[in-house]
Amino acid sequence: MPDFRVLATNHTSFTVSNLDQTLAFFRDVLGFRATEKMPRDPKMAENVTGVPGARITVAFVDAPGHRLEFIEYASPADRAKVTGRPCDAGFAHIAFDVDNLDAALAAGRAYGFVARGPVQISDKGPNKGRRIVYATNADGITIEFIQP
Repeated sequence: MPDFRVLATNHTSFTVSNLDQTLAFFRDVLGFRATEKMPRDPKMAENVTGVPGARITVAFVDAPGHRLEFIEYASPADRAKVTGRPCDAGFAHIAFDVDNLDAALAAGRAYGFVARGPVQISDKGPNKGRRIVYATNADGITIEFIQP
């Protein structure tokens, strides 16, 4: 056994192309409390991320029981957009239980979140019998909405 232990989950992070737009969705549609945008010291950002020339602005939102971090990079100039499918290694999503999945999808569409397929009823596991769907925006952030 290692000489340390995990004390808590601190946050989950997503890199986004437009921090204001992302915060608006998570704040105005999902109702999460958002922090102010906070530019980070470029040298610290470079050292933490391992990205030479990293200039970032960070903001957090508090979801029920979990904090999300969103990072917008102003540099380096050669940054790219990650693309992936749910079947590709390294793909990630976050799941939220909602009381009205159809309303969540409709609200998300106004912010660029599009369903990846039709709403399904889960047939197994802890979400058996619940309605589920993935919705993804232009940055590739994927949210799974689950309705009991």
